[in-house]
Order: sequence, then structure tokens, then C-alpha cells
Amino acid sequence: MPRHAHYVPHGVIPAVILPFTDDLDIDEKSFRKHLQDVAAVKRLSAITVNAHSTEVASCTFDEQRRVLAIAQDEIGNKLPIINGIWADGSLEAARIARMAEAGGASALLVFPPAPFTLGQSPAMAIEHFRRIGDATSLPLIVFQYPLATGQGYPRDTLIKMCEEVPSIRAIKDWAGNVSQHEMQVRELQSRKPAVNVLSTHSAWLLSSLVLGCNGLLSGSGSVIADLQSALFHAVKADDLAEARRINDRVYPLARVFYADPWADMHNRMKEALVLLGRLPRAVVRPPLVKITRAEIDRIRAALVEAGLLTQKTARDAA
Repeated sequence: MPRHAHYVPHGVIPAVILPFTDDLDIDEKSFRKHLQDVAAVKRLSAITVNAHSTEVASCTFDEQRRVLAIAQDEIGNKLPIINGIWADGSLEAARIARMAEAGGASALLVFPPAPFTLGQSPAMAIEHFRRIGDATSLPLIVFQYPLATGQGYPRDTLIKMCEEVPSIRAIKDWAGNVSQHEMQVRELQSRKPAVNVLSTHSAWLLSSLVLGCNGLLSGSGSVIADLQSALFHAVKADDLAEARRINDRVYPLARVFYADPWADMHNRMKEALVLLGRLPRAVVRPPLVKITRAEIDRIRAALVEAGLLTQKTARDAA
């Protein structure tokens, strides 16, 4: 039984990053401090680990189990932990699901299998989620990719998945298409029980939230969970003026974090955390490589523009 039983994914959910040592091992001390920093932000619903932001694709099964254990030990008494399921096969996905439930996770974020880039059918998608749902009692979050990737689920498939796998309680929506995003907000959140839409459109978060999402799940929450929480609650309160004010601070960071190539987004967030004095180093595992000095300078300028770093501190850190 998870520490936060009966959790339904909603609200503001940062996805934390995973620090590494210069030898590419998990930097447990820095990870614990990072978890504490993020969890200290008010009005969060949960924290996500073993996802894109923690470079899950480069982590072994045992490392993923250790990441979850550290998160539970450090902040599990404060917040529910959502554990990502990154697997190309349904049997391995089910194994990770069982591990995560045994480790105290409160919900599971299911990434789409890579073979779906070659084509998928509704039966394949349903079978994948049914295998996971049969392996665990935890609520599932469907990671909805853009349809053009082949890994996104068309409307009819998504509806059928929700009908046949009742433990699906939310989607992490990265559809990248405004009309599709709005359709999913309207159709999924009106279901009984509701399937919450958690926006991960962090490059245009204000626009996304105004459409009525019941939450957001974002890797940039590793840096700006406080701004994301303030923005989400301003929108919920219909305070558009305050939401725009906050978004003016978020915008410069979204612009640098989500520049091409997108694969470097969490690489950039690590550099931001170093510039803010929250991490000792910004090491990533290959195939990612350290970003250029020019790009780090752009991140520094964006932190100043967002009001997170003073001009003097930025000059001293240069």
C-alpha cells in the first residue's frame, strides 16, 4: 500500500532531475538535496521520478529502483511519488510497475513503447496498458505524445483505453496540438470518473492551462516549481492579470529550456540549477553531452530576466 493511498493524479507535479558524479554515477547526496528543494514548494500535488527528467533511458532497472527508494526516504512522507515506466515491451513494463508499487509509489507514468513509432493498433495500445494495469493497483497516467511520432494515441484509441483499463486516471498531455489538447481536456475530464489532463506543454503553459487542464506535470518544475504552482493557481482562480504577470517570468526560461534540440531540455535545467547554486555540477549521461558555453550564457540571461538571478550574481558566476 503506498503511503498516499487512493491518490488521483492532479494539480502541480514537478518531475525532478537526477544529478550524476563526474564518473557518471548517481550523485545521491545532491539528489537528496534537490528533492528537498523541490518538495519545499507550496501547493504541490506530487513529485515524479524515473521519467525523461531523470534520464530514465540511461538508468538500469536497479538504478530506477534506487531512485524511487531515495525519493521515498527523502520526501515520501510529504508528497506522493509518481514513478515512470519506460519500457519497450509490456512484460518489462509490468515488472517495473510491480517494483514501483512495492517501493511505495502512488501512481505510474506510462511512456509509450518505442516500437509504436513503426505503427500501432488500438488492440496493441490496450494490451500494453492492460498488462500494466493487471500487474498493479496503482492509478496509471498515459503519456500522450504527438500523433506524428507514431507513439501518440488517436482519440478513439485513447477513449477505448480509458474504457477498458479503468485504472487509467490521467494523461500527461504532450499532444503539441491546441485543438487536440482542448478536445482531450473536454472529453476526458468530463468522464465518470474523470481522467485528468496534466499539461506538459511547458513551452506554452499559460495557453494550455487556460483550456482547463486539471494539472501539469513538467520537468521544468525541477527549476521553477514555485512559478508553475503560482501560475496554475492563478488560472484556477480566474486571475488572468496575475497569471500573465507570472507567465512573463516563465517565458524566458521556456524559450531557452525548450530550444532545439529538445533532447537537451533537462541538460539545460541542470545548468540552470548550477547557476542558481542548487547543484554542484551539471553532468549528463551519454548520448547527451555538455552544452556549450554560449548556451549556458543564454540560460544565465534567462534566469536574470525571470528574476531568479541578480545581475551581480550572474556576473560573479560567469
